[in-house]
Amino acid sequence: MIALISHALKIPAELGRFTASFSLRLPTDDELMGMVRKKAQSWSEKNGGKKVKTDSETLRKLIANVRGVSHSEAQLLIRHAVQTDGAITESDIPEVNKLKFDLLDAEGVLHFEYDTERFANVAGLKNLKEWLRLREKSFIENQGDRPRGVMLLGVQGGGKSLTAKAIAGFWGLPLLRLDFCALDNKFFGESERNLRNSLRQAELMSPCVLWMDEIEKGLATGTSDNATSQRILGTLLTWMAENQKPVFIVATSNDIAALPPELVRKGRLDEIFFVDLPELDVREDIFRIHIAKRGMDADLFDLRALAILADGFTGAEIEQAIISARYLAAAREAKVCQADVQQAIERIYPLSVLHAETIHSLRAWAKVRAVKA
Repeated sequence: MIALISHALKIPAELGRFTASFSLRLPTDDELMGMVRKKAQSWSEKNGGKKVKTDSETLRKLIANVRGVSHSEAQLLIRHAVQTDGAITESDIPEVNKLKFDLLDAEGVLHFEYDTERFANVAGLKNLKEWLRLREKSFIENQGDRPRGVMLLGVQGGGKSLTAKAIAGFWGLPLLRLDFCALDNKFFGESERNLRNSLRQAELMSPCVLWMDEIEKGLATGTSDNATSQRILGTLLTWMAENQKPVFIVATSNDIAALPPELVRKGRLDEIFFVDLPELDVREDIFRIHIAKRGMDADLFDLRALAILADGFTGAEIEQAIISARYLAAAREAKVCQADVQQAIERIYPLSVLHAETIHSLRAWAKVRAVKA
């Protein structure tokens, strides 16, 4: 007798009638919690009776992120979280997720995003933050009407990628990025197979956030190879309809007009949020975040004056202004001051000026068709 064990085992058709397949049961949440207690007790015995430090919220996130693996793999992940410092903290969750992703070793074109963000580092987006807060428990606990995902539409540099990272960080889940440009393969049917493998890997990593970056590049209906785009779209739509695993989709797009209507209709994704050009108060917060991020004291700057001067700037353009100001200050061997930032702002021509017509059209479309983030 030969026993073959794998999460993705394909038996040749001619051997099918000589084989029998069994799906082994994965450990339950109670069993995972028992593993944590046992590993904590073992660590305590080896370290003079010290207790493993943690809290109920972090422990809940650890259990949620360890689901979907075998008993031996779960023990490895839990041991990794405990043994380093005798504490299970928020900083352990990304490490556990990265190790889980490596253990799966599945085919596909997914990328594990190690560095997620906190919503404290994302200015504005009040409606989106509240929307996510109300649905967090339903998704994490995989309740019947769990949220499926959102589309983030907006101006380039407006913070869609940062927001995708912040959603994963807010919910304490692994973030997987699917690059649609990397799906393409010259052989017939391989592009769809790459997508299926990637989606299967996301299921194995669930609960997780699946970030489909610039989705229009892989699904736009106006491409020269429209047949491939249609097959990829069909594969994606079928998965979105049939998937029962807690995989939350965050699709980002700069041009929703290029996307097929069947993808963005209600039922596929829960909501379309428009990430607009930041308003005055939000621009002020963005300046504060990026100044503090670079070790400078934001109280030394007139942030309101800078925000007024940067009217029409995206978050990325504001960040670039801070970077340019540091270069100006470094050239004269001095600290960054208000004048440096003002000078940097005046030298930047934002997208709202360079592509005024395109952005005006996008904002007009989103005003009556999308929810303001």
